[in-house]
Amino acid sequence: MELPKFVLADNTDFPDDIFIIHLEFPRFLINLKDDSVEFLEDIDEEDEHEMESEMEHLITLAGEFYDREMERYEA
Repeated sequence: MELPKFVLADNTDFPDDIFIIHLEFPRFLINLKDDSVEFLEDIDEEDEHEMESEMEHLITLAGEFYDREMERYEA
């Protein structure tokens, strides 16, 4: 099965939150309620520092994904 790069998620325990989940390395989720990022795998400080610019790019792509999905939903 081929997985998408990003998926949207919600959870009944967090009714005001919307999550974007990135399914490729580095796997992480963004809570759109407060823009917090949680990695889903172990990332040490050195790797996290090296991935800083890549993460900025991935977060931008996640925002673009969300905007496209909302446009599709509203249409």
